[in-house]
Amino acid sequence: MQIERQPEVSGIIVTYNPDFKGLKSLLDAIVPQLGSVIIVDNGSKADIGTWLREQDVHVDLVTLGDNLGIAKAQNVGIEQARAHGSGFVLLLDQDSLPAPDMVATLLAAAKAQMSEGVNLGCVGPRYQDTRQNNPPPFIRTNGFRLERQACVTPDAVVDVDYLIASGCLIPMSTLDDVGGMREELFIDYVDIEWGLRAQQKGYRSFGVCAALMKHDLGDEPILFLGRQIPVHSPLRHYYHFRNAIWLYRQPWLRFNWKVVDGSRLLRKYIFYSLITVPRLQHAKMMTIGIFHGLFGKMGKRTGNG
Repeated sequence: MQIERQPEVSGIIVTYNPDFKGLKSLLDAIVPQLGSVIIVDNGSKADIGTWLREQDVHVDLVTLGDNLGIAKAQNVGIEQARAHGSGFVLLLDQDSLPAPDMVATLLAAAKAQMSEGVNLGCVGPRYQDTRQNNPPPFIRTNGFRLERQACVTPDAVVDVDYLIASGCLIPMSTLDDVGGMREELFIDYVDIEWGLRAQQKGYRSFGVCAALMKHDLGDEPILFLGRQIPVHSPLRHYYHFRNAIWLYRQPWLRFNWKVVDGSRLLRKYIFYSLITVPRLQHAKMMTIGIFHGLFGKMGKRTGNG
């Protein structure tokens, strides 16, 4: 498969204590597809700068010196891409692996929508968690139902409420209007909040079935009733629940979306409290997250309270 470089797209990779083998695979796959690649490092212990100099690859490196959260890192990368004059940004996690034609496929889909007069929020690939049997579907709410948008044909382009950050291609003009990522969220719900905010302002986002990427969600999944359920650490569950509750409190968010996502959140609370280990720690961190979300205690979690 021939790789086509897209000079108007800057890729932003956020790193935090990365597995260098996986990061090398990502760089080998994505650098030939992009006009520029910006790595924003969130305070990794390893010396990423020295490692990069040993690789045969040209990237820009921005080191934040501390873990300031994925939203802050993405915003720093976006500003760097804006300084490059990029028309689009591609957000990537350090453990994703795009197909050789992913960027070209996403960009073609984005331009097709824009040429039809669509206010484009973003487009994103169909991703596959290598530990699960089926690619996670694209998601959209319809009334008080959650619709999972399957790829009926290989080249389908489907309406979604939001996309996961990794693999998400966003026009710079959309970022200029909608704004960047909400840094007080730190991690979790950052991509969801941005996608819904863009939607509220009249932008539409799409899953592009022909664009492919491998991406693992969460830690090792739990097998439950024949399904692989992705899980995270208790700290990540704290952020997940805190940020969900914070988002529900935003006056611009659609009521039906709050109901649909809130019911899912309740099921997650019950499941993670009963099934994941250590159960009490998961329950404790989720409960603290709920209260912090209600009272607006945001940012990076510090201390025990």
